[in-house]
Amino acid sequence: MVMPLNVMVQLKLANRPGTLARVLTTVAEYGGNLGSIDLVSVSPGHKVRDLMIGLHDSQQIQPLLDKLAGLPDIELLHVADRVLLAHRGGKIQVVPKRQLQNREDLAVVYTPGVARVSQAIYDRREYVYDLTMKGNTIAIVTDGSAVLGLGNLGPEAALPVMEGKAMLFKSFGEVDAVPLCLSVHEPDAIIAAVAAVAPAFGGINLEDIAAPKCFEIEEKLSAMLDIPVFHDDQHGTAIVVLSGLINALKVTGREMGSARVVMSGAGAAGVAIAKILLGAGVGDLVVCDREGAINRERKLDVPSKAWLAGHTNRVGKRGSLQEVVTGADVFIGVSGPGLLVREDIRRMAPRPVVFALANPEPEVDPETIYDITGVLGTGRSDYPNQINNVLAFPGVFRGALDCHARSINEEMILAAARALAESVKEEELAADYIIPSVFSPDVAAHVAGAVGDAAVKSGVARKLPQVRETFEH
Repeated sequence: MVMPLNVMVQLKLANRPGTLARVLTTVAEYGGNLGSIDLVSVSPGHKVRDLMIGLHDSQQIQPLLDKLAGLPDIELLHVADRVLLAHRGGKIQVVPKRQLQNREDLAVVYTPGVARVSQAIYDRREYVYDLTMKGNTIAIVTDGSAVLGLGNLGPEAALPVMEGKAMLFKSFGEVDAVPLCLSVHEPDAIIAAVAAVAPAFGGINLEDIAAPKCFEIEEKLSAMLDIPVFHDDQHGTAIVVLSGLINALKVTGREMGSARVVMSGAGAAGVAIAKILLGAGVGDLVVCDREGAINRERKLDVPSKAWLAGHTNRVGKRGSLQEVVTGADVFIGVSGPGLLVREDIRRMAPRPVVFALANPEPEVDPETIYDITGVLGTGRSDYPNQINNVLAFPGVFRGALDCHARSINEEMILAAARALAESVKEEELAADYIIPSVFSPDVAAHVAGAVGDAAVKSGVARKLPQVRETFEH
Protein backbone atom coordinates (compact mmCIF):
# COMPACT_ATOMS: atom_id res chain seq x y z
CA MET A 1 0.00 0.00 0.00
CA VAL A 2 1.27 3.45 -0.91
CA MET A 3 1.39 5.59 2.21
CA PRO A 4 2.29 9.28 2.47
CA LEU A 5 5.00 10.47 4.83
CA ASN A 6 5.89 13.81 6.39
CA VAL A 7 9.39 14.24 7.79
CA MET A 8 11.56 16.91 9.33
CA VAL A 9 15.08 16.71 7.90
CA GLN A 10 17.87 18.66 9.60
CA LEU A 11 20.86 19.47 7.39
CA LYS A 12 24.20 21.18 7.96
CA LEU A 13 24.95 23.19 4.81
CA ALA A 14 28.23 24.79 3.82
CA ASN A 15 27.77 28.54 3.78
CA ARG A 16 28.22 28.83 0.00
CA PRO A 17 25.86 30.05 -2.75
CA GLY A 18 23.86 27.26 -4.41
CA THR A 19 24.11 24.72 -1.58
CA LEU A 20 20.47 25.03 -0.53
CA ALA A 21 19.38 25.09 -4.19
CA ARG A 22 20.95 21.64 -4.70
CA VAL A 23 18.96 20.32 -1.75
CA LEU A 24 15.69 21.71 -3.08
CA THR A 25 16.33 20.27 -6.53
CA THR A 26 17.02 16.85 -5.04
CA VAL A 27 13.82 16.93 -2.98
CA ALA A 28 11.83 17.76 -6.11
CA GLU A 29 13.48 14.91 -8.04
CA TYR A 30 12.12 12.42 -5.52
CA GLY A 31 8.59 13.84 -5.58
CA GLY A 32 8.88 15.71 -2.30
CA ASN A 33 6.67 18.66 -1.40
CA LEU A 34 8.55 21.28 0.57
CA GLY A 35 6.88 22.88 3.55
CA SER A 36 8.69 25.24 5.86
CA ILE A 37 12.45 25.84 5.77
CA ASP A 38 13.68 27.01 9.17
CA LEU A 39 17.09 28.40 10.00
CA VAL A 40 18.30 26.72 13.21
CA SER A 41 21.81 28.17 13.58
CA VAL A 42 24.48 30.07 11.67
CA SER A 43 28.28 30.03 11.86
CA PRO A 44 30.87 31.56 9.53
CA GLY A 45 31.23 28.31 7.63
CA HIS A 46 27.87 26.57 7.98
CA LYS A 47 24.11 26.93 8.37
CA VAL A 48 21.86 24.38 10.00
CA ARG A 49 18.35 24.20 8.55
CA ASP A 50 15.20 22.18 9.26
CA LEU A 51 13.22 21.21 6.16
CA MET A 52 9.66 19.91 6.35
CA ILE A 53 9.19 17.48 3.46
CA GLY A 54 6.05 15.64 2.40
CA LEU A 55 6.25 12.50 0.27
CA HIS A 56 3.30 10.80 -1.42
CA ASP A 57 5.09 7.45 -1.21
CA SER A 58 6.91 6.61 2.02
CA GLN A 59 9.17 4.21 0.09
CA GLN A 60 10.92 7.23 -1.40
CA ILE A 61 12.30 8.52 1.88
CA GLN A 62 15.39 6.32 2.11
CA PRO A 63 16.55 6.95 -1.48
CA LEU A 64 16.04 10.68 -0.90
CA LEU A 65 18.04 10.64 2.33
CA ASP A 66 20.83 8.65 0.67
CA LYS A 67 21.01 11.19 -2.13
CA LEU A 68 21.04 14.14 0.26
CA ALA A 69 23.77 12.55 2.37
CA GLY A 70 25.91 12.13 -0.74
CA LEU A 71 25.70 15.75 -1.88
CA PRO A 72 28.91 17.80 -1.47
CA ASP A 73 29.03 20.39 1.32
CA ILE A 74 25.97 18.87 3.00
CA GLU A 75 25.74 16.80 6.20
CA LEU A 76 22.55 15.00 7.21
CA LEU A 77 22.15 15.59 10.95
CA HIS A 78 18.71 14.31 11.91
CA VAL A 79 15.47 12.90 10.49
CA ALA A 80 12.18 12.81 12.37
CA ASP A 81 8.78 11.55 11.29
CA ARG A 82 6.44 14.51 11.90
CA VAL A 83 3.44 12.25 12.38
CA LEU A 84 5.18 10.14 15.02
CA LEU A 85 6.37 13.29 16.77
CA ALA A 86 2.81 14.62 16.88
CA HIS A 87 1.69 11.42 18.61
CA ARG A 88 4.42 11.27 21.23
CA GLY A 89 2.82 10.97 24.66
CA GLY A 90 -0.61 10.50 23.10
CA LYS A 91 -3.03 13.10 21.77
CA ILE A 92 -5.60 13.37 24.56
CA GLN A 93 -5.60 13.71 28.34
CA VAL A 94 -8.03 14.01 31.25
CA VAL A 95 -8.33 17.53 32.65
CA PRO A 96 -10.41 18.35 35.77
CA LYS A 97 -13.34 20.72 35.28
CA ARG A 98 -13.16 21.87 38.92
CA GLN A 99 -10.00 23.11 40.63
CA LEU A 100 -8.76 21.78 43.95
CA GLN A 101 -7.26 24.68 45.90
CA ASN A 102 -8.13 23.93 49.50
CA ARG A 103 -9.77 21.46 51.88
CA GLU A 104 -13.23 22.88 51.23
CA ASP A 105 -12.90 22.15 47.51
CA LEU A 106 -11.83 18.60 48.31
CA ALA A 107 -14.79 18.12 50.64
CA VAL A 108 -17.19 19.28 47.91
CA VAL A 109 -15.94 17.25 44.94
CA TYR A 110 -14.98 14.16 46.93
CA THR A 111 -15.77 12.88 50.40
CA PRO A 112 -17.94 13.76 52.23
CA GLY A 113 -19.83 15.89 49.67
CA VAL A 114 -19.87 13.34 46.86
CA ALA A 115 -21.92 10.95 49.00
CA ARG A 116 -24.95 13.25 48.57
CA VAL A 117 -24.56 13.04 44.81
CA SER A 118 -24.37 9.25 44.86
CA GLN A 119 -27.50 9.08 47.00
CA ALA A 120 -29.34 11.48 44.71
CA ILE A 121 -28.53 9.34 41.66
CA TYR A 122 -29.58 6.19 43.52
CA ASP A 123 -32.92 7.81 44.34
CA ARG A 124 -33.46 9.11 40.77
CA ARG A 125 -31.25 7.40 38.23
CA GLU A 126 -31.81 10.01 35.51
CA TYR A 127 -29.80 12.48 37.62
CA VAL A 128 -26.68 10.66 36.45
CA TYR A 129 -26.89 12.60 33.18
CA ASP A 130 -26.67 15.97 34.94
CA LEU A 131 -24.46 15.17 37.91
CA THR A 132 -21.71 13.13 36.21
CA MET A 133 -19.77 12.98 32.97
CA LYS A 134 -22.35 10.60 31.43
CA GLY A 135 -24.40 13.39 29.87
CA ASN A 136 -21.56 14.48 27.61
CA THR A 137 -19.31 11.43 27.33
CA ILE A 138 -19.23 8.51 24.94
CA ALA A 139 -17.00 5.46 24.61
CA ILE A 140 -15.18 4.79 21.33
CA VAL A 141 -14.98 1.00 21.22
CA THR A 142 -12.78 -1.14 18.97
CA ASP A 143 -11.07 -4.50 18.93
CA GLY A 144 -8.61 -3.33 16.28
CA SER A 145 -9.83 -5.87 13.71
CA ALA A 146 -10.31 -3.36 10.88
CA VAL A 147 -8.05 -0.38 11.56
CA LEU A 148 -8.48 2.23 8.83
CA GLY A 149 -7.67 0.37 5.63
CA LEU A 150 -4.84 -1.57 7.20
CA GLY A 151 -6.70 -4.62 8.49
CA ASN A 152 -6.47 -6.51 11.78
CA LEU A 153 -3.71 -4.65 13.64
CA GLY A 154 -5.01 -5.30 17.15
CA PRO A 155 -6.12 -3.02 19.99
CA GLU A 156 -2.76 -1.38 20.73
CA ALA A 157 -2.28 -0.25 17.12
CA ALA A 158 -5.88 0.98 17.08
CA LEU A 159 -5.35 3.29 20.06
CA PRO A 160 -3.82 6.25 18.17
CA VAL A 161 -6.76 6.13 15.76
CA MET A 162 -9.24 6.15 18.62
CA GLU A 163 -7.36 9.04 20.26
CA GLY A 164 -7.66 10.95 17.00
CA LYS A 165 -11.36 10.17 16.89
CA ALA A 166 -11.74 11.52 20.42
CA MET A 167 -10.05 14.75 19.30
CA LEU A 168 -12.54 15.09 16.44
CA PHE A 169 -15.52 14.54 18.74
CA LYS A 170 -14.28 17.26 21.08
CA SER A 171 -13.15 19.71 18.41
CA PHE A 172 -16.23 19.54 16.21
CA GLY A 173 -19.03 18.60 18.59
CA GLU A 174 -17.87 19.41 22.14
CA VAL A 175 -18.39 15.73 22.96
CA ASP A 176 -16.02 14.06 25.42
CA ALA A 177 -14.94 10.66 24.12
CA VAL A 178 -12.93 7.89 25.80
CA PRO A 179 -11.09 5.26 23.70
CA LEU A 180 -11.77 1.67 24.79
CA CYS A 181 -9.49 -0.71 22.86
CA LEU A 182 -10.51 -4.25 23.74
CA SER A 183 -8.27 -7.32 23.71
CA VAL A 184 -11.23 -9.59 22.97
CA HIS A 185 -12.49 -10.30 19.45
CA GLU A 186 -15.46 -12.64 19.55
CA PRO A 187 -18.78 -10.78 19.24
CA ASP A 188 -20.17 -12.11 22.54
CA ALA A 189 -17.01 -11.05 24.40
CA ILE A 190 -17.09 -7.55 22.90
CA ILE A 191 -20.79 -7.22 23.68
CA ALA A 192 -20.24 -8.30 27.28
CA ALA A 193 -17.35 -5.87 27.75
CA VAL A 194 -19.26 -2.90 26.36
CA ALA A 195 -22.40 -3.72 28.32
CA ALA A 196 -20.34 -3.90 31.50
CA VAL A 197 -18.92 -0.39 31.13
CA ALA A 198 -21.99 1.25 29.55
CA PRO A 199 -23.36 2.85 32.77
CA ALA A 200 -20.58 5.46 32.68
CA PHE A 201 -21.37 6.65 29.16
CA GLY A 202 -24.14 8.48 27.33
CA GLY A 203 -23.43 6.66 24.07
CA ILE A 204 -21.27 4.02 22.38
CA ASN A 205 -19.41 4.64 19.12
CA LEU A 206 -18.23 1.38 17.55
CA GLU A 207 -15.17 1.86 15.40
CA ASP A 208 -12.87 -0.23 13.19
CA ILE A 209 -14.56 -3.56 13.95
CA ALA A 210 -14.50 -5.96 11.02
CA ALA A 211 -17.59 -7.09 9.13
CA PRO A 212 -19.68 -9.15 9.47
CA LYS A 213 -19.31 -9.32 13.27
CA CYS A 214 -19.82 -5.54 13.54
CA PHE A 215 -23.46 -6.01 12.47
CA GLU A 216 -24.18 -8.53 15.21
CA ILE A 217 -22.39 -6.44 17.82
CA GLU A 218 -24.31 -3.29 17.00
CA GLU A 219 -27.65 -5.06 16.78
CA LYS A 220 -27.33 -6.85 20.11
CA LEU A 221 -25.90 -3.88 21.99
CA SER A 222 -28.66 -1.63 20.66
CA ALA A 223 -31.24 -4.07 21.98
CA MET A 224 -29.51 -4.45 25.37
CA LEU A 225 -28.60 -0.85 26.23
CA ASP A 226 -30.70 2.24 26.87
CA ILE A 227 -28.10 4.55 25.30
CA PRO A 228 -27.27 5.14 21.62
CA VAL A 229 -25.03 2.61 19.88
CA PHE A 230 -23.63 3.87 16.59
CA HIS A 231 -21.16 2.12 14.26
CA ASP A 232 -19.47 5.03 12.56
CA ASP A 233 -17.89 2.96 9.79
CA GLN A 234 -21.44 2.07 8.78
CA HIS A 235 -23.76 4.93 9.58
CA GLY A 236 -21.36 7.86 9.64
CA THR A 237 -20.18 7.07 6.14
CA ALA A 238 -23.74 6.41 4.99
CA ILE A 239 -24.96 9.78 6.27
CA VAL A 240 -22.30 11.72 4.38
CA VAL A 241 -22.77 9.67 1.20
CA LEU A 242 -26.51 10.34 1.18
CA SER A 243 -25.93 14.00 1.94
CA GLY A 244 -23.51 14.31 -0.96
CA LEU A 245 -25.81 12.38 -3.26
CA ILE A 246 -28.79 14.63 -2.46
CA ASN A 247 -26.83 17.64 -3.64
CA ALA A 248 -25.05 15.87 -6.50
CA LEU A 249 -28.40 14.87 -7.98
CA LYS A 250 -29.54 18.49 -7.78
CA VAL A 251 -26.41 19.63 -9.62
CA THR A 252 -26.86 17.03 -12.38
CA GLY A 253 -30.64 17.45 -12.66
CA ARG A 254 -31.66 14.00 -11.46
CA GLU A 255 -34.24 12.68 -9.00
CA MET A 256 -33.58 10.24 -6.17
CA GLY A 257 -36.47 7.96 -7.16
CA SER A 258 -35.45 7.54 -10.79
CA ALA A 259 -31.64 7.51 -10.56
CA ARG A 260 -29.87 4.24 -11.36
CA VAL A 261 -27.28 3.64 -8.65
CA VAL A 262 -24.51 1.03 -8.71
CA MET A 263 -22.36 0.46 -5.65
CA SER A 264 -19.12 -1.48 -5.22
CA GLY A 265 -18.60 -2.87 -1.73
CA ALA A 266 -20.83 -5.02 0.47
CA GLY A 267 -19.02 -4.62 3.77
CA ALA A 268 -20.07 -2.57 6.77
CA ALA A 269 -20.16 0.76 4.93
CA GLY A 270 -21.76 -0.70 1.81
CA VAL A 271 -24.66 -2.30 3.69
CA ALA A 272 -25.34 0.87 5.68
CA ILE A 273 -25.21 3.03 2.56
CA ALA A 274 -27.62 0.69 0.79
CA LYS A 275 -30.06 0.91 3.70
CA ILE A 276 -29.97 4.68 3.95
CA LEU A 277 -30.33 5.10 0.16
CA LEU A 278 -33.38 2.84 0.14
CA GLY A 279 -34.80 4.77 3.08
CA ALA A 280 -34.23 8.03 1.19
CA GLY A 281 -36.18 6.82 -1.84
CA VAL A 282 -33.62 5.27 -4.19
CA GLY A 283 -35.50 2.59 -6.13
CA ASP A 284 -32.91 1.22 -8.55
CA LEU A 285 -29.86 0.11 -6.59
CA VAL A 286 -27.43 -2.68 -7.49
CA VAL A 287 -24.64 -3.63 -5.07
CA CYS A 288 -21.55 -5.51 -6.29
CA ASP A 289 -18.98 -7.52 -4.38
CA ARG A 290 -15.92 -9.36 -5.73
CA GLU A 291 -18.19 -11.82 -7.54
CA GLY A 292 -20.23 -9.13 -9.26
CA ALA A 293 -23.84 -8.04 -8.84
CA ILE A 294 -25.59 -9.34 -5.71
CA ASN A 295 -28.94 -10.83 -6.63
CA ARG A 296 -31.49 -13.35 -5.42
CA GLU A 297 -30.09 -16.14 -7.58
CA ARG A 298 -26.71 -16.18 -5.83
CA LYS A 299 -26.10 -18.47 -2.89
CA LEU A 300 -25.08 -16.10 -0.09
CA ASP A 301 -24.08 -17.41 3.34
CA VAL A 302 -23.31 -13.98 4.85
CA PRO A 303 -26.55 -12.60 6.36
CA SER A 304 -25.80 -8.99 5.39
CA LYS A 305 -25.30 -9.98 1.75
CA ALA A 306 -28.45 -12.07 1.84
CA TRP A 307 -30.28 -8.97 3.07
CA LEU A 308 -28.87 -6.97 0.15
CA ALA A 309 -30.02 -9.67 -2.27
CA GLY A 310 -33.52 -9.43 -0.89
CA HIS A 311 -33.80 -5.64 -0.87
CA THR A 312 -31.77 -4.37 -3.85
CA ASN A 313 -31.33 -5.19 -7.55
CA ARG A 314 -35.05 -5.29 -8.22
CA VAL A 315 -34.62 -6.38 -11.85
CA GLY A 316 -32.12 -9.14 -11.04
CA LYS A 317 -29.08 -7.78 -12.88
CA ARG A 318 -26.15 -10.16 -13.22
CA GLY A 319 -22.55 -9.61 -14.22
CA SER A 320 -19.36 -7.88 -13.15
CA LEU A 321 -19.12 -4.37 -11.78
CA GLN A 322 -17.86 -3.18 -15.16
CA GLU A 323 -20.93 -4.67 -16.82
CA VAL A 324 -23.64 -3.46 -14.46
CA VAL A 325 -22.26 0.08 -14.19
CA THR A 326 -23.04 0.62 -17.88
CA GLY A 327 -25.82 3.18 -18.18
CA ALA A 328 -25.90 3.96 -14.46
CA ASP A 329 -26.45 7.52 -13.25
CA VAL A 330 -24.47 7.06 -10.03
CA PHE A 331 -21.48 4.99 -8.97
CA ILE A 332 -20.57 4.71 -5.29
CA GLY A 333 -17.39 2.87 -4.36
CA VAL A 334 -16.57 1.70 -0.83
CA SER A 335 -14.33 -1.18 -1.81
CA GLY A 336 -10.80 -1.09 -3.22
CA PRO A 337 -8.50 0.70 -5.64
CA GLY A 338 -8.37 0.52 -9.42
CA LEU A 339 -11.60 -1.38 -10.11
CA LEU A 340 -12.75 0.93 -12.92
CA VAL A 341 -11.09 2.91 -15.70
CA ARG A 342 -12.10 5.89 -17.81
CA GLU A 343 -13.89 3.74 -20.40
CA ASP A 344 -16.11 2.25 -17.70
CA ILE A 345 -17.20 5.73 -16.63
CA ARG A 346 -17.78 6.72 -20.25
CA ARG A 347 -20.29 3.87 -20.54
CA MET A 348 -22.33 5.30 -17.67
CA ALA A 349 -25.11 7.83 -18.29
CA PRO A 350 -23.95 11.28 -19.46
CA ARG A 351 -22.44 13.45 -16.70
CA PRO A 352 -22.67 10.72 -14.05
CA VAL A 353 -22.19 11.11 -10.32
CA VAL A 354 -19.08 9.21 -9.22
CA PHE A 355 -18.21 8.76 -5.54
CA ALA A 356 -14.96 6.75 -5.53
CA LEU A 357 -14.29 6.53 -1.81
CA ALA A 358 -11.57 3.88 -1.38
CA ASN A 359 -8.65 5.48 0.45
CA PRO A 360 -5.94 6.38 -0.29
CA GLU A 361 -6.38 4.99 -3.83
CA PRO A 362 -9.93 5.32 -5.18
CA GLU A 363 -11.80 2.76 -7.29
CA VAL A 364 -11.06 4.90 -10.34
CA ASP A 365 -8.30 7.47 -10.78
CA PRO A 366 -9.95 10.91 -10.38
CA GLU A 367 -7.37 12.52 -12.68
CA THR A 368 -8.60 10.42 -15.60
CA ILE A 369 -12.34 11.14 -15.33
CA TYR A 370 -12.89 14.63 -13.94
CA ASP A 371 -13.80 15.94 -17.41
CA ILE A 372 -16.53 13.36 -18.09
CA THR A 373 -18.32 13.34 -14.73
CA GLY A 374 -21.12 15.60 -13.60
CA VAL A 375 -20.00 15.39 -9.98
CA LEU A 376 -16.91 13.63 -8.65
CA GLY A 377 -16.35 12.86 -4.97
CA THR A 378 -13.62 10.94 -3.15
CA GLY A 379 -12.56 10.13 0.37
CA ARG A 380 -9.43 12.24 -0.03
CA SER A 381 -8.74 15.76 1.18
CA ASP A 382 -6.71 16.72 -1.90
CA TYR A 383 -9.76 16.70 -4.19
CA PRO A 384 -13.05 18.62 -3.99
CA ASN A 385 -16.11 16.95 -2.47
CA GLN A 386 -14.42 14.90 0.24
CA ILE A 387 -16.90 12.38 1.62
CA ASN A 388 -15.64 12.39 5.19
CA ASN A 389 -17.64 10.95 8.08
CA VAL A 390 -16.24 13.57 10.44
CA LEU A 391 -19.01 15.71 8.96
CA ALA A 392 -21.55 13.38 10.59
CA PHE A 393 -20.58 11.72 13.86
CA PRO A 394 -19.85 14.79 16.05
CA GLY A 395 -23.24 16.31 15.27
CA VAL A 396 -25.08 13.00 15.51
CA PHE A 397 -23.78 12.31 19.01
CA ARG A 398 -24.15 15.94 20.05
CA GLY A 399 -27.82 15.80 19.15
CA ALA A 400 -28.33 12.40 20.78
CA LEU A 401 -26.61 13.45 24.02
CA ASP A 402 -28.45 16.75 24.26
CA CYS A 403 -31.81 14.96 24.40
CA HIS A 404 -30.55 11.95 26.40
CA ALA A 405 -31.57 9.67 23.54
CA ARG A 406 -32.11 5.97 24.17
CA SER A 407 -30.93 5.06 20.66
CA ILE A 408 -29.98 6.41 17.26
CA ASN A 409 -32.69 5.26 14.86
CA GLU A 410 -33.31 5.52 11.12
CA GLU A 411 -35.26 8.75 11.50
CA MET A 412 -32.30 10.41 13.23
CA ILE A 413 -29.84 9.11 10.62
CA LEU A 414 -31.93 10.38 7.71
CA ALA A 415 -32.41 13.71 9.49
CA ALA A 416 -28.64 14.04 9.89
CA ALA A 417 -28.05 13.42 6.19
CA ARG A 418 -30.66 15.94 5.10
CA ALA A 419 -29.36 18.56 7.54
CA LEU A 420 -25.83 18.04 6.27
CA ALA A 421 -27.00 18.47 2.68
CA GLU A 422 -28.83 21.67 3.64
CA SER A 423 -25.59 23.04 5.09
CA VAL A 424 -24.63 23.89 1.51
CA LYS A 425 -26.98 26.67 0.38
CA GLU A 426 -28.80 26.22 -2.93
CA GLU A 427 -27.02 29.20 -4.47
CA GLU A 428 -23.64 27.73 -3.49
CA LEU A 429 -24.18 24.30 -5.01
CA ALA A 430 -21.73 23.42 -7.77
CA ALA A 431 -20.06 20.36 -9.26
CA ASP A 432 -17.06 20.92 -7.00
CA TYR A 433 -19.05 21.94 -3.92
CA ILE A 434 -21.77 19.51 -2.89
CA ILE A 435 -20.58 18.92 0.67
CA PRO A 436 -19.43 21.42 3.30
CA SER A 437 -15.93 21.63 4.68
CA VAL A 438 -15.22 19.76 7.89
CA PHE A 439 -14.18 23.13 9.31
CA SER A 440 -17.51 24.85 8.61
CA PRO A 441 -18.41 26.10 12.09
CA ASP A 442 -22.17 25.55 11.87
CA VAL A 443 -22.28 22.03 10.41
CA ALA A 444 -22.19 20.00 13.64
CA ALA A 445 -24.72 22.26 15.34
CA HIS A 446 -27.08 22.04 12.35
CA VAL A 447 -26.82 18.25 12.28
CA ALA A 448 -27.23 18.06 16.06
CA GLY A 449 -30.42 20.11 15.95
CA ALA A 450 -31.95 17.92 13.27
CA VAL A 451 -30.96 14.73 15.11
CA GLY A 452 -32.41 16.00 18.38
CA ASP A 453 -35.69 16.99 16.74
CA ALA A 454 -35.95 13.58 15.05
CA ALA A 455 -35.26 11.85 18.36
CA VAL A 456 -38.09 13.76 20.02
CA LYS A 457 -40.52 13.07 17.16
CA SER A 458 -39.65 9.37 17.05
CA GLY A 459 -40.01 8.94 20.81
CA VAL A 460 -36.46 8.01 21.83
CA ALA A 461 -35.58 11.28 23.60
CA ARG A 462 -35.75 11.54 27.39
CA LYS A 463 -35.75 15.36 27.35
CA LEU A 464 -36.03 18.24 24.93
CA PRO A 465 -32.66 18.98 23.29
CA GLN A 466 -30.64 22.07 24.03
CA VAL A 467 -30.35 24.78 21.40
CA ARG A 468 -26.80 25.20 20.10
CA GLU A 469 -25.87 27.77 17.48
CA THR A 470 -22.34 26.66 16.68
CA PHE A 471 -19.25 24.99 18.09
CA GLU A 472 -15.91 26.77 18.25
CA HIS A 473 -12.82 24.81 17.26
